[in-house]
Formats: sequence, structure tokens, C-alpha cells
Amino acid sequence: MKLIKTEIEGLLIIEPTVFADQRGYFFESFRLDKLQEFGVQEKFVQDNESKSQKNVLRGLHFQRYPFAQGKLVKVVKGGVLDVAVDIRKDSPTYGKWFSHELNENNKTMLWIPPGFAHGFLTLRDDTIFQYKCTNYYDKASEGSIRWNDPDINILWNVENPIVSEKDQQAPFLKDFISPF
Repeated sequence: MKLIKTEIEGLLIIEPTVFADQRGYFFESFRLDKLQEFGVQEKFVQDNESKSQKNVLRGLHFQRYPFAQGKLVKVVKGGVLDVAVDIRKDSPTYGKWFSHELNENNKTMLWIPPGFAHGFLTLRDDTIFQYKCTNYYDKASEGSIRWNDPDINILWNVENPIVSEKDQQAPFLKDFISPF
């Protein structure tokens, strides 16, 4: 595994070592000791998976304390533009976003610690997206920020994404009080 730090503190790109030949490929998609070497000390307690068609946009979601979640995200099939927004109120990068393409070919993962809103745009039909979470989902603790907030200005590169009604109604960053 190779670790790549991003310009936002705590947010990490993880590139696995993939062994491929004419039969296919093999790689370690999760290895606790390597993540700990990279500074990820959290324990994972829940795995989630979604399947989406092309141009589905999910996010920007987070969980408030005491159910705040770190997420280790990856694509099993298809591809996504994965986005994390820093919502840690005392962070020098508060309100800044980072994106990275995750797909079945590059097998890259993204570590998103608690204190970030997370979302993704599917780039292909039948995309399967997985994430390991460091805390259990709690409906009363869920929160979101508007995916197309003009103050954040994420470059999704899509005209009319398919977005849930709930995500269409999420608050803007300027109307948001960070719980982190």
C-alpha cells in the first residue's frame, strides 16, 4: 500500500499494491496495521455498500457526535468522483473540498476522517461503492450540506445529476453550524 497525503490535513489517498497477471488480480483491500502506520487509529465497525446508475450524486453527508464517522471508501465496480469537504470549524481548510476519482481499475481508496462531509458522483452505470465506517449509523445524528453550494463550488462536471430530494434540501455552508 502507498499513502498519499492531500492538501487537507487528515484526508488520505491510499493506493493498494495490485498483483495482476493473465488470471486476473489480487490485492489487500484492507489491512489494519498499514492503516495504523499511516496514522489511522480508528476502529471500523460497519461496512456499507451502494449501487447507482451513472450521474447519481449522493451527498454531502456526515454524522454528528457521538456517532461521527471516519470512512474508508472504494469502488468495486464502475467509477466515482469522490468528494470530501472539511467542516472542522477550527481547521485552516474549513469549507475546502478535495476530489479524487475512484474506480475499479485504479482500486484507489480514500480515508475520510470524522469532521468531513462526504459525497460522490457516479461516472458509470451499475457502480458499486463500498465504505468502512468507524461508527454506527444513527439517523438522529445525520447531517448534510448542499451538494451544489456556491460558496464551496465543487466542480462536479455534470449538468443535471440525479439527486435525492433530501440532498436537494440540505443547508448551505453559510447556514451551517459545524458540530466538529
